[in-house]
Amino acid sequence: MYKGLTLLAVILILAVGIGPSSSNKRAYVAGHFALSIDGEEPSFVESAEGGAAYGEVIVEVGGGSTLAKKHIGNVKYEEISFKCGTGMSKALYDWIQNSVSGKAIRRNGALIAADYDYKEQSRREFTNALISEIGFPALDGASKDAAKMTIKFEPESTRYIVRAGDVLKGGGTKQKKWLTSNFRLKIDGLDCSRVNKIEALTIKQKAVQLEPTKIEFPNLVVTLPEAFSQTFFDWYESFVIDGKNSDADEKGGSLEILDAAQADVLLTLTFRNLGIFKMGLEGSEGGAERIRRIKAEMYCESMEFKPSP
Repeated sequence: MYKGLTLLAVILILAVGIGPSSSNKRAYVAGHFALSIDGEEPSFVESAEGGAAYGEVIVEVGGGSTLAKKHIGNVKYEEISFKCGTGMSKALYDWIQNSVSGKAIRRNGALIAADYDYKEQSRREFTNALISEIGFPALDGASKDAAKMTIKFEPESTRYIVRAGDVLKGGGTKQKKWLTSNFRLKIDGLDCSRVNKIEALTIKQKAVQLEPTKIEFPNLVVTLPEAFSQTFFDWYESFVIDGKNSDADEKGGSLEILDAAQADVLLTLTFRNLGIFKMGLEGSEGGAERIRRIKAEMYCESMEFKPSP
């Protein structure tokens, strides 16, 4: 079969698995992940990790011995994390919406690993999961990077199953391109047309013994050219320096995530009771030929998440 080839060439062929007798190795590569919630058609995600069951190691010291006795205690389950774009399932979006609005709902489902050809290879089933964190990426008007949300949830239990399944059919074909530069910010009474950066936003759901407690909403931190920051400075002077910071002086706003053409809205985050508390120059070197930019920081009492239909 390898007649006419040098010994070195034959060794290389055998090492990398190339040649007439080699099969298609792509089928053994877990190249795709999908999320299914409550039996709904799975949606493809960028990456996924966690969810392993593990035994808590108990260490006992005493009895006059210098050696510690160890044994397994309760079974615990890792937090599950995945990254995704837009075009996810209605079940996931409903889960996120309810979590952000303070209506924590538990979900059952599975993270499915598929090979290069989208054939299911294994799945990690989870039960009674509670969303613990929803992360939105930093936005930058000058960037061309793809944007992804990060979702984390804590399951009550998990089970790992290895099985060969059918070709997955899911929401991957519905994904719309989302770049970190495609956004539109609106805040009542402020000129946000020149805001070019928004820092990452992470909403956290605290839980005690898997029971939801309070939700932590992040600050809204934006950057814009100093020449277009007057409305922000006026609010800052009134709200912070002059002390006019009652509920009536707080503002509402929204952040719209746009498609590649910046025409259609893919997702909307609505901000309630924004209060500005800090403004300052973005770090820059003296003499540098760059636009002077201002960074404005605002607290936010609550948010609302809404996907486009």
